[in-house]
Amino acid sequence: MLYPSIDKLVDKVGSKYMLVVAAAKRARGLREGARSELRAPRSHKQVGVALEEIHHNYITIEDSSKDSA
Repeated sequence: MLYPSIDKLVDKVGSKYMLVVAAAKRARGLREGARSELRAPRSHKQVGVALEEIHHNYITIEDSSKDSA
């Protein structure tokens, strides 16, 4: 089973698309040298760490589509 659960992450973020974009941006930042505040991440890959950060509310996602409507 994957950790964190995709269903729980989508519930936090709102859509799979927003989840993918947020995780990709954060993973890119981690790859370029940004530090994670997670003490003991389960994943050793940047995308996994990014998803864990979203799950533990270290990363928040703003829905910009609501502003333009």
